[in-house]
Amino acid sequence: MKKARLADEQLVNSFQNTNSPDSFEALYSRYVSKVYHKCLSITKDSEAAQDYTQDIFIKVFNKLDSFQNQSTFSTWLYSIAHNYCLDQLRISKRLTTEPLSDEQANGLPETSSAFVLEERIEELEGVLNQLPKEEVKLLRQKHEQGLSIRALSQQYGISESAVKMRLKRSREKLQKLYAKQLLE
Repeated sequence: MKKARLADEQLVNSFQNTNSPDSFEALYSRYVSKVYHKCLSITKDSEAAQDYTQDIFIKVFNKLDSFQNQSTFSTWLYSIAHNYCLDQLRISKRLTTEPLSDEQANGLPETSSAFVLEERIEELEGVLNQLPKEEVKLLRQKHEQGLSIRALSQQYGISESAVKMRLKRSREKLQKLYAKQLLE
């Protein structure tokens, strides 16, 4: 066990000092299965667990230079994996979807769903352009990039409750503008 820990530390140091892809590849090979099983235990979905595992290693690759050896590499990695999976589950709960009933589906126009989706995205982009740029940036960072409230709070130098309130107000403005556009 001690040897593995030393090897992890050496690989991390090697990557931090030289950006050696071999060092990261060795860490990836050593932990990919464990991270996948961690994700699977949380999500209970093998496809989601595979996707999350890849996302987690991309995140680790980008942040490995900031690892400070305050814990073991494996503890740091599992913490990232655990938090990432929980964040994704929270996001998916807020974005719940339901299949359309046959009656609802029959009431839809015969256009391609991809075309309709593209049209809706263009409408939403048009409405987004009506908001102040700072509000759009905050919304995109939260909902497209998946930044946490805490991260946004630190980035903007404001309290977490202020971030939540700004997000709430921006979403409300966006909803009103979009509803207004639909009525026109």
